[in-house]
Amino acid sequence: MFTPITGRSVLITGATQGIGKGIAAAFLRAGARVMIVGRDREVGARAAAELGAGGGEVGYLCAYVGVAVETERMVTETIDRFGGLDVLCANAGVFPAARVGDMTEQDIDAIFATNVKGTMLAVKACLPALASSGHGRVIITSSITGPITGVPGWSHYGATKAAQLGFMRTAAIELARSAITVNAVLPGNIVTESGPKYSEKMQASIPLRKLGTVEDIGNAALFLATDEAAYITGQTIIVDGGQILPEWPLAPEAQ
Repeated sequence: MFTPITGRSVLITGATQGIGKGIAAAFLRAGARVMIVGRDREVGARAAAELGAGGGEVGYLCAYVGVAVETERMVTETIDRFGGLDVLCANAGVFPAARVGDMTEQDIDAIFATNVKGTMLAVKACLPALASSGHGRVIITSSITGPITGVPGWSHYGATKAAQLGFMRTAAIELARSAITVNAVLPGNIVTESGPKYSEKMQASIPLRKLGTVEDIGNAALFLATDEAAYITGQTIIVDGGQILPEWPLAPEAQ
């Protein structure tokens, strides 16, 4: 039985759809107060209304994490509304496809601006509030792609996801003296409302024989925010149904 996190303030970037929205739903079910951040006002307002339909306290802010003044504003407005900040879920990320020979300098700059710079700026902006919280948590959404696996067309995306973990490990050391933990969740293939429709062949290569859900990622993030996870920092939780375990794609079929 975990200690309740009822009433704690949670800021989640990139939370108007997909995994971020699933993380928001998990925290709301646990009784937290949640601020979701996204760049599309219409989508964000609709997501906040849907998430709040169950009675939880949720707000929406339009901001871009790749700009420092925007991340500072989202933190200030979250604190103004909730009176403090306990958890940052740095989830905002983009995943455009581009082969190595085709990607442009602009492609590289754009994906690093959101996925890496955005993560770092969001964490920096939250530090004073997380330190005063007494149970500050930073939870980064990385991926198995980059740190562990590779997918053609996503070399720049994979590089950003690996970079997030490099940042996480040193940040965890630096922020430990402020009692702030820094960890990451690494999703495998997750079904989202905006994601591609994966084939049965993909499912066959996953030992659990199914794709993950946004709820699976939300539950992992929620665990890292609990008091019981207070002694875990600088670590990663892979949520992939065992996808990275087989030595060859059809190894699960050999069981």
